[in-house]
Amino acid sequence: MAMKDELTALEERIARLMKETDELSDEIARQGREIDRLRRQVDLLLGREAEREYDGGGSVPLVDQKPPHW
Repeated sequence: MAMKDELTALEERIARLMKETDELSDEIARQGREIDRLRRQVDLLLGREAEREYDGGGSVPLVDQKPPHW
C-alpha cells in the first residue's frame, strides 16, 4: 500500500470515528435530558403520594417512616 493510500485510509477511519463520537455524544445528551425529566416526574409523584398519605390519616408519610426492623 502506498503512503497516499495509507493516509487516505487513516483519514477515512478518523472521519468515521469522529462521526461515531458525535452520535454517542448526542445520545448521551438525550439520555441526560430523559433522566432529568424522569427525576422530576418521580419527585412530583413522591410529593403527591406524601400529600395523599398525610391527607388520608395525618400520619408520617411512608417515605419518611423507618422500616419495622429498625
